[in-house]
Amino acid sequence: QVQLVESGGGLVQPGGSLRLSCAASRFTSNYRAIGWFRQAPGKEREGVSCIRTNDGTTYYADSVKGRFTMSTDNAKNTVFLQMNSLKPEDTAVYFCAARVGACSLSTGSYFYWGQGTQVTVSS
Repeated sequence: QVQLVESGGGLVQPGGSLRLSCAASRFTSNYRAIGWFRQAPGKEREGVSCIRTNDGTTYYADSVKGRFTMSTDNAKNTVFLQMNSLKPEDTAVYFCAARVGACSLSTGSYFYWGQGTQVTVSS
């Protein structure tokens, strides 16, 4: 079993930055892909980014490419999402999740989920 805990959310002005963390109880040889997802009120959960913890390869949704950067600290079983140039439309609850195999931005393929952290971008 893999437990995931997100942190780092908060209120930030447009154009500002936040760094989210996702601490995993362990990285396993199976659940090596960690994704970030977000869900705004009244909208479906959508994939934001994913990292393969074994080699650091990252994938991003077009809506965040160039603004968000995902990284991993395998020694601490933690992945990070650095979010820059934040926009009001980035406001959502952000979740991290773990899946078997390759990275995916599809929510249906992830088995373990954290509880989420709120990100609000507003002036």
